[in-house]
Amino acid sequence: MQKQMIMGNQAIALGALKAGVKLVAGYPGTPSSEIIEFISKYKDKTKTYVEWSVNEKAAVEVAAGASYAGNRTLVTMKQVGLNVASDPVMCLSYVGVKGGMVIVSADDPGPISSQTEQDTRNFAQYSKIPCLDPSTPQEAYEMIQEAFELSEKYNTPVFVRPTTRVDHAYESMEFPELKEVSSDAEFTKDTQRWVIFPRTSYMNHKRIFERNESTLPKEFSKSRFNIVKNSSESSLSFIAGGISYCYLMEALEILKIPASVLKIGTPYPFPKELALDFLKAHSEVTVFEELDPFLEENLFLLAGEKNLNVKIHGKKDRTVPEAGELSVEIIKALIEKTAGITPAAGGASLANAGNSAQVPELPVRPPVLCAGCPHRGSFYAVKQATKDKKTAYCGDIGCYTLGNAKPLDMCDTCLCMGADITMAQGFFHTEPDRLCFSFIGDSTFFASGITGVVNAVYNQSHQTLCILDNSTTAMTGHQPHPGTGVTMMGQIVDKISIPKILESVGVKPIIEVNPFNLEEAVNAVKEASSAPGVSAVIFKSPCISVASKLGYKFPGHKSVDSAKCIGCQKCIRELGCPALSVSLTKNEKGKQVVEIDSSLCTGCSLCAQVCPTGAIS
Repeated sequence: MQKQMIMGNQAIALGALKAGVKLVAGYPGTPSSEIIEFISKYKDKTKTYVEWSVNEKAAVEVAAGASYAGNRTLVTMKQVGLNVASDPVMCLSYVGVKGGMVIVSADDPGPISSQTEQDTRNFAQYSKIPCLDPSTPQEAYEMIQEAFELSEKYNTPVFVRPTTRVDHAYESMEFPELKEVSSDAEFTKDTQRWVIFPRTSYMNHKRIFERNESTLPKEFSKSRFNIVKNSSESSLSFIAGGISYCYLMEALEILKIPASVLKIGTPYPFPKELALDFLKAHSEVTVFEELDPFLEENLFLLAGEKNLNVKIHGKKDRTVPEAGELSVEIIKALIEKTAGITPAAGGASLANAGNSAQVPELPVRPPVLCAGCPHRGSFYAVKQATKDKKTAYCGDIGCYTLGNAKPLDMCDTCLCMGADITMAQGFFHTEPDRLCFSFIGDSTFFASGITGVVNAVYNQSHQTLCILDNSTTAMTGHQPHPGTGVTMMGQIVDKISIPKILESVGVKPIIEVNPFNLEEAVNAVKEASSAPGVSAVIFKSPCISVASKLGYKFPGHKSVDSAKCIGCQKCIRELGCPALSVSLTKNEKGKQVVEIDSSLCTGCSLCAQVCPTGAIS
């Protein structure tokens, strides 16, 4: 086996394939998306079935069926996707599995690309499902394989909880030899085992309690993923897990000071015996972890239960930041403060290493819709069609959440996937005179929008669905969905028609329009919103990142005639396209004219349609 630089998510994928995973299902969500994409590259070699499911709930249930038959299965998602999957996950905890079933729920401290800083370790404890917490790609590779063993040993799903910096880190690893996964799995009917009756759940709960309170804590206390590094030369002692452990060890290496460290890679069930021995040996410990104070709270419970006289510092006493990511720099500064070391004695900070000058703060650069993004045209058309009207613009999760930014300012709410459609109903039933619009992408529509549409029609709402159909799942990396006509197995299938779904439910009118045809799009919004009941405008134009693959030819970039430009900057003020900027060139009246960056412009022509003097062509 040769060594390669391997990404954390690829390490997870390779670990699952090495463990003989037969079925993989999930829903795209940063930072977990690459796991399934990597597995799909080797599916022909290993004969592993791979799918992007319509949502996380469906993915878990598909995997559960294969697991009941005896196959090893993997489900991938991000932390907020676990909320969608929670119904079957909670039930699987009680029913159990046969073939090993591993659920990768990637957490996102920061949050960098998520609505929340939700911590999967707490969900694991809540659902009574064991959880492993890798700190490096290599460890993630090993943990996935052990998770399958653990799952089959105790007939339970097992969580593996990488975080963003583990998912996207790279490490030199040996690339494993992958073989075809053989399977003679066959489902054996057993209603006493596979049908979740109350009495069965009661008996299983007793078994699970014993496993999580006694058996696994003892087993995890001897796990190779939990490491104790004791130093008799220092009174400093630390506890960490996940990527925080790596930050801690690097900070200690920079500071060149000894310390005792307990690394916990199996946060739930908590390795009580190992942690107890560490606490007994130290009078004061500091806990470094991202997101919730999960390790810290377990240590407090353990110390209280055993009457230990030990001080535990962490998020609870604000020693460690309670939100956001940790880093080597943050932990180094906290250790310096704890140990009474001045920063100079500890060496220069990483940011200024070898540089006496102070490095300035990076400028804030908010995310924006790409130049040529069809969503800009969709939002602008609705904005123009509803001028001076009482409105509610309900947004959703996707690139189009950026519609909230000025100058568009077209996203009044954003809660979770699919909530745009149902929240608009709440606004209407509270204020019937308000025009209610919901903005949802094509992928999100399939994932969690359809039930909201049914609810709207059934409960007699008056609202307009604005379906932003860009023919891909753009925000998470352009994964296919039921409307694209292709599966992760490479099969070309019939596209699921959004207009036909809407028609069958009872939505009318349903108007399909090109968002770059401004006049047509504005008229479509006016017609739909004036109709009674639930109406829909489908703004259909491909994402610029996949447009060429779908056969779309860009018309060429636009340019500004400086002689015609009056410097009103209406195109910039109303569209906010990053290809538009104010030039240093001035017109005859001394006003700065607009210029277009030809390297960004796709020629969508929205600015030309907005320009009052026809200066853009």
